[in-house]
Amino acid sequence: MSASSNSVWKQWVWPSLDLAARWYLGGIFIFAAVGKIADPYSFAVSIASYQIIPNALINLMAIILPWFEIIVGSLLVLGIQSRAQALAINGMMVMFTVAIIMALSKDLQMQCGCFASEEAAADISMMTVWRDLAWLAIGVFVYVANSSKFGIDGLWQRWQNKKWEGIDE
Repeated sequence: MSASSNSVWKQWVWPSLDLAARWYLGGIFIFAAVGKIADPYSFAVSIASYQIIPNALINLMAIILPWFEIIVGSLLVLGIQSRAQALAINGMMVMFTVAIIMALSKDLQMQCGCFASEEAAADISMMTVWRDLAWLAIGVFVYVANSSKFGIDGLWQRWQNKKWEGIDE
């Protein structure tokens, strides 16, 4: 790879891939959270069906988790502390994947609970695990890429650099 094509890759291709991955993953989490926020009771039933966490924590989790998802997803889409948001999403993806694997190992016949709408609801299967692992891989890419060029952090950095340019003269 020549120096100029390497520069193009570093300046535009890598940040563009990172932007697409951030928007895709953040959008998934925003979309998933909206339905859960609208119907916390149904989400609590979904959480309970996994038979993993104590009953005393189910309602609290059903209320807090969707808001956390929407905040983290929104910050990721906007490009605010993208690496931290990717880390949070990756943690959730590991937690969700482990929960699905545990439910499958118990041979539970249930829907995922990822998305509240009936159209998006699907029974859990190994395809659900593979889907979540793919989303985890995208989250790892966003964490590793750590490109702030196209996002609020990138705009802030460019503004800070411009602001201090005039002082050096």
